[in-house]
Order: sequence, then structure tokens, then C-alpha cells
Amino acid sequence: MIPKLMQYVVLPTVQAQASRRQFLLGVFAAGTGIAVGYRILAASPAVASGTPADEAGPHTFSPYLTIDGDGKVTVLSSQFEMGQGSYNGLATLVADELDADWSAIDVRGVAGNVKAYGNVAFGGAIQGTGGSTSMVTSWERYRKAGAAARAVLVAAAASEWGVPPAEITIENGVLAHPSGKTGGFGAFAAKAAAIPTPADVKLKQPGDWKLIGNAKLKRFDSARKANGTEQYTIDIKLPGMLTAVMIHPPLFGAKLKSFDAAAARAVKGVVDVVETPRGIAVVGEHMWAAMKGRDAVTVVWDETAAEKRSSQELMSMYKDLAGKAPTAVARKDGDVEAGFAAAAKVIEASYEFPYLAHAAMEPLNAVARRNEDGTLEIWGGHQFPDVYQTLASQIVGITPDKVQLHVMKTGGSFGRRAVFDGDVVVEAVYIAKAIGYRAPVKVQWTREDDMRAGRYRPAYVHQLKAGIDSSGKLVAWSAHVVGQSIMAKTMFDGMVQNGVDPTSVEGANNLPYVIPNQIVGLTTTDVGVPVLWWRSVGSTHTAFAAETFIDEVAEAAGRDPIEYRLSMLEPQSRHATVLKLAAEKAGWTKPLPKGRFRGVSVAESFGSVVAQIAEVSTDGKGGVKVERVVAAVDCGLTVNPDQVRAQVEGGIGFGLGAILGEEITLTAGKVDQSNFDAYTPLRIDAMPVVEVHILASANPPTGIGEPGVPPVGPAVANAVYKALGKRIRVMPFTKTLNA
Repeated sequence: MIPKLMQYVVLPTVQAQASRRQFLLGVFAAGTGIAVGYRILAASPAVASGTPADEAGPHTFSPYLTIDGDGKVTVLSSQFEMGQGSYNGLATLVADELDADWSAIDVRGVAGNVKAYGNVAFGGAIQGTGGSTSMVTSWERYRKAGAAARAVLVAAAASEWGVPPAEITIENGVLAHPSGKTGGFGAFAAKAAAIPTPADVKLKQPGDWKLIGNAKLKRFDSARKANGTEQYTIDIKLPGMLTAVMIHPPLFGAKLKSFDAAAARAVKGVVDVVETPRGIAVVGEHMWAAMKGRDAVTVVWDETAAEKRSSQELMSMYKDLAGKAPTAVARKDGDVEAGFAAAAKVIEASYEFPYLAHAAMEPLNAVARRNEDGTLEIWGGHQFPDVYQTLASQIVGITPDKVQLHVMKTGGSFGRRAVFDGDVVVEAVYIAKAIGYRAPVKVQWTREDDMRAGRYRPAYVHQLKAGIDSSGKLVAWSAHVVGQSIMAKTMFDGMVQNGVDPTSVEGANNLPYVIPNQIVGLTTTDVGVPVLWWRSVGSTHTAFAAETFIDEVAEAAGRDPIEYRLSMLEPQSRHATVLKLAAEKAGWTKPLPKGRFRGVSVAESFGSVVAQIAEVSTDGKGGVKVERVVAAVDCGLTVNPDQVRAQVEGGIGFGLGAILGEEITLTAGKVDQSNFDAYTPLRIDAMPVVEVHILASANPPTGIGEPGVPPVGPAVANAVYKALGKRIRVMPFTKTLNA
């Protein structure tokens, strides 16, 4: 997913720098109900697609929630739902302040209003979901929206009943007065729409919360997912809709030279075969016809500029570069050379990390339809909606406000749908245009498309070096990271400063340990393999290298791994606190049964700090199994404790799969893996028992969708060393364990 450092992004085409004093709360009539949001004094008069219009004036929008005449509360989510629970979190914020009936809550995604939906963690300049920022950007604005709705409902009831507003209470969506008068939200929605919202609404104090922080609150959408009624892009069926599959270049950077589609057009159900800037699209009446037609197309590719190196060749180049001086420096403290010169002992290690696929459950897809009035509708997993809206408008030749995005729930993303070029969304629009907009078109990738034509977590090599003095104190540290930049030559190129892409070194250039002399260098490679942020981005590799190497240093110093870490942390720091909590809950000082071994790690990412202790067992033949993982988490104030536990549990499973057996390899530039027979995410029988302990905090929420991933790899690797005496330095683990 997107790194937290995107908070510094300012896009030149959109400026949304309004201060809090520029926001007023407003309400407006919407049929028989009300819609509540912020009144933005300098907003554009154009109404955002998917967002209700404020009939009171062209500068007023109410984009955060609606209440229908039947009392149903619909939260309008600026955050894309891909399984992480952002919809549930926003619903919790609104419902608690509103005192709504949880069973009457629903959520739908919206887009097209950057003033209202700009992610504050990204500087407010763009709507986007990622970097584990859903609660960060929503924490204040959605609670205020709920409080505003509550205020006008109370005012409406007070007016109708002829009683003071202060005497009215609300519980589970029902307003009540001591006189016995009661009424649901729907009974007062129309009248409330005409009442001005107070300029300043009072938010509840933590002691008054009923839903926020409630460990027993379950997700509002669980039943729909369990019974199969939840709708995803793959489920979209429009009248007359056609289905398209793509033929992408077999090598990254190859271009289409020519193709023969005569045989494909002869396949029953194939409607058309068209060229797009991203490859060839075979359009059929249904998916099977399109796939059979695709098999019949003959294509000639121009591979002159294609990437033809194998992953072995690339890794060999990376290792050679890692042994040289870095081309950029991300951090430098003290006198590193003097520190090493004075060290009593120097330890060195090299780490290798392969390309990784996102491998989300739902492969990429999108639906595009051009309407008779010239507007364009797009259904899809719109993780960067502003970007996709603009790109689509340019392809069709219309203004962005005529592009309506239907923000669909998605079966996973892990960063894959947060693309700069629109990817499958752009493909859908190009294909619809190529067939003359004669029918709606759904573009559906297969798993093989997703694996071979996707974007990947970059491959990296780390070269680490540490020096300790005669007492075992860490006095010098050097890290050299070699790999591709995710941000360079994209819309976020401005974030690459002095040759340093922050996503390449995050987690390496901000180690929490007190080390007087340290340097973190970076060498960015020029490789044609397309890369993208992947769940927890840079920390996927930096935390592994740092936390396993710290264990090596602790062993060289003759110290316990946890005690050694604590000696380099401020005693009351968040890192020290979660480390001690994990150690306590895991029983670090207690003996383990025979054949069991422990390892530890701690890492900060996306504003949260997570410590994990892993237990592994051995089969006596060199094999290991991860039996248990104990995690301690500081993610600020917890909106949905059950969801926090779920995200950490899921992150541990996600991270385990990556370190144990996942890798994307290339042969002569072509991806070798095509499906889950060769690319092996964690199988269910390999999932360990997971315990999650959440640190109580009054600080604002920080990220949680990703921080569970980075610590699990090094914790398991450190346990494996205790079990087998093997240091894991090459990913995935199978390369070392099966050697």
C-alpha cells in the first residue's frame, strides 16, 4: 500500500489547503431526508459524482452521510474498502456521535470531491486510500458529521414537541423526551433538513463512547460477505454488457508490432478484437468466449526496448552494486569510519529480497459505459479516484466532472490498485472507445494476467555492517540498500530528493535504536520490471534486514536479544513498551517445550509500532513450522479493536507467506510464475496461532492495515536460527532451508 510519507505530496493540479477555520457545517434537503457534511466556502460549484447536491447554494456540499425518511443512515466513505475495514471504521465514527442504530447503518464509497475527500495524511490534495491512513484522515471529519446530524435531528424534534433540545436524548436511532414522546430519525429527517447546523458542534468525550473502542462490536457487513450478497466489480452485470480480456506484452517494455485476429473473430461469442495502448483486447459476449478468442490471436511484438534480463542476472548486478559505495545517502550520523575503526568486533551480512506479487483474491477488473448524454460511468476499485477520473476524461475527450466513478468494494489490493496510470480502469475506457461505446464493457483479468502483467514489490539487496566495542555496545552501523524506485518517473517523482526514494529506505533510515555513528545509503537501479508499493512498502525488507542483523549483533555481544534492544531504546518509548508487552505475553523468560524456539522483532511503520515474538518447532530433519506468534501493538486510539486484531492477524499471515515461499522470478525477462501452483501464498495449515495485545492509548489513531507485516519475518528468522543454527539472509526461506 501507499507509504505514510505521501503526506508530504502536493500535486500541482489540485490545491486543497483550507484550514479548519474555513470549514462550516451544513445540512440540506434531499428528498425526505437530510445529508450532512462540511460547508466549504471556496468549493467548486460543480457537484461531485456520487455526492448529493446542496440545493441551498452552489458552494455547499454535504458529502459524509445521509439519513433517509425511513431512518436509514448511509455513510459516504472517502476511503476505498478492500477488506481492511475502512467502511466499518467510518461507520463507527458516525454512528457513535449520532447515537444511531448500528443495524440501520450502511456505507457506500464516493468520489469526485477532493475538497471534501482529500486525504489529510496526503496533504489533502488528492483523494486516496493507502498508507494505513483511513482512520487518520477520517477521525475528525466523520465524527463531526455525525455530531452535526445529531444536532439538527434534536433541534427538529425539540421544535415539533415544543421542548428544550437539552431535554432530548437519543439511543439506537430513537429520539426521546421525559414526557414520553419518541420518534425515529426518519420521522424528523425532512424537518431537520431545513434547520441550520450550528457552526461548531460538540464531540463526545471518550467516556461517552458506546461504539468507538468497543471490543464486542462486529463489522456491519459481515452477514453480506458470509451469505454472498456483497457486490464486487467482478459481480457487475449491466444490460448488454460485453466482457473483454487483454493480451499484454510477454516482456515488460515490449510494443505491439502486428496481430492477426481472423481466427479469433470466428470464435462463437467473440464480438471484436481491438488494439489499445496497453495491448490487444478480445471482446466477447461473455468471459469464456473472450478467453477462447484470445487463444486464437496471433501477435508479433517489438521487443527492442524490452527488459530481457533474468532475475538471477539482476540479483548478481544488485550484489555487485551493494559492495560499492552508494549513489545517495539517506541518513548519516556521527563519524561512521571512526566508529568502525575503534570497534572491537565488526559483523557483516548481505540480504536478498525477490520481486513479490500482490496476489489479491479478486484479480483486476473495471467496467466502463458511455451514456447518451455524453457522460462516462466507471465501476471499479478506485483507490486513487481523482487520478482515474482525470485519465478517463482525457481518453474520452470530456471534462472530469462528466466522469462518474462507482467505487466498488474489492477483494483485496495490498497497494495493487493504487496505480499512477489507471491500469485496468484505463483499459476499460480505451476498449469502450475502440468499439464505439456501443455497449458497456467489463475488462476482467485472469489470475495469470495478474501474475505476469502486474506490478511487483521491488527486488532488493541490503549490505549491512555493524561494529561493537569491548563491552558489546553498538557503536557503528552501515546499511546500503540497492533496488528500484517506486516513485521515480511517476506523479510522485518530486518525493525523490537527492537521489533518495523514501519508500526504498523507510524503516532503515529511522531505526529507533541509539547508535552514535550510522549511515544509510541507497543505490537506485534502472530496471524495466514495473514496481509498485506492496503491503507495508519499504518496511517489508528493511525491517527484516535490520531486525535479524540486530539479533546477530546481540549474539556477538553475548546479550539476550530483547535485553539488548531495550538497552538501545528510551525506557518509556513506544518501541520499548510494546517490546516488553510482547515479551511478557509470550513468556520470553520461561522455558519452552523441547523442540520449540523463539525469535523476536520490533518495527515501526505507518505511525504504529508492533513487536512480535514467534515460536517455531522443528521436525528433526531441517524443517520448521511457525506455531505461535504473539504481537503487541501501539496504533494509537483503537476505533475497532476486533478489526485491529484481524488486521494484525491477516498481516502476519500475509507476511509469513512472503518470507516462507513467495517470489516472482524472471527468465530472459519473462515472469515464470502464472498461478498459485508456482507462486505460493501461505496455506491455511501453515497459519500459526496468533495472539494480539493492543496497547491502550489516548493518542489519535495511527495505521493498522500494514504494520503487522514487517515484524513477522525477522521474528521467525531469528527463531529459525535458534532452532537450526541457520541465518536466513536470502528470501524466501525455502532457499536456505532446502539448501
